[in-house]
Order: sequence, then C-alpha cells, then structure tokens
Amino acid sequence: MRTPTSWTLPTTLAALALAASAALPAHAADLSPSTGPAAPASPTAAPAEWPAYIVTVHRGIDPAAVADAYGITPVHVYRHALNGFSARLSPAQAASLRATPVVTSVEPDGPVTTAGPAV
Repeated sequence: MRTPTSWTLPTTLAALALAASAALPAHAADLSPSTGPAAPASPTAAPAEWPAYIVTVHRGIDPAAVADAYGITPVHVYRHALNGFSARLSPAQAASLRATPVVTSVEPDGPVTTAGPAV
C-alpha cells in the first residue's frame, strides 16, 4: 500500500503565505513572515465602546504586520504562548479577520478563571 505524500513545514508555510496574500486587503498583498505590508493603513486608536478581541495568527506570520495591514492598533502583541494580538475591533474588522486564512481565531477578550482542586 502506498502512503500519501505529506506536506513538509516549509511547503505548508509557503501555501499559507500564498493563500494569505490572496485574502488580505489589496494594500497588504506583500505581507509575508519576513516583511510587513507594502503600504500600511494608518492605524488609529479604536473607540472605547468597541469590544476587545484576541486574534491568533498562524506561526511564522508576524501578528503586528497583520494588524497593520487592517489598520488596527494592537493593545498587545503576543509572540510566545500564542502568536497574535489583542485589540478593540469594529464588527466589520472582526468579520474581516475571521475570513482571512492567516488568522486562526478571533475570540472576545474577557476575564479568565481556572477551576482546579482547592489547595
């Protein structure tokens, strides 16, 4: 029986980068893991009434570059426990990011609690 060919990590990242360039806004077509967007939008602070989200992007993609490509000013950029950023987003920005192949999740930010054995 023949084993199907599997993709290597570099091949997978190249495919993700190709898919990402097709799905990002036109001004961010040159976004790649090593470079930022070609002509970034001018990020401005989001209104306080917009909800906060945590946006996670694929490893190897610069989360700050993704935020810049969408004109988003991140509150925090995460590069260790997860690869992404937090920011206040309009409903249109959240929907647009969810539809982007380089983004793995867009989740509302909020308090986190843990439940474990009492010590």
